Amino acid sequence: MMTVLKHDPSETELWRDGVRTEMRVSALNGAYQLCIFEQWCDKGLGAPIHEHAVEEVLEVIGGTAEIWLDDETMIVTANQSVLIPRGAMHGFKNIGEDILHVRATLAAAVFEASYEDRAELSRRYSPKA
Repeated sequence: MMTVLKHDPSETELWRDGVRTEMRVSALNGAYQLCIFEQWCDKGLGAPIHEHAVEEVLEVIGGTAEIWLDDETMIVTANQSVLIPRGAMHGFKNIGEDILHVRATLAAAVFEASYEDRAELSRRYSPKA
């Protein structure tokens, strides 16, 4: 059965200061093995060091990102993606002058991460029990 998902930009949420997120696909709208969201990050901001139990593809749609993956650092620009292996510590930040626009795709329908900073919310977009 085909499901058409309507994406509503008005549902963008402030993930953390200077980082806005729009969930596109997750368990909340019927996905079983995918979590896809887009983020817009102000200069110098992004995602802190964390890991997932599943693979992730981090795609830069616009701007310039510095991405850390274990002990490597990469500069990634528009139309480039990085495959993040499961269990790999990673994070990114906007090092350009413009807003950084990224799309993240995880191989799980619920966003779960383990952060170096344990105060960070580790689970999002999970159906209510």
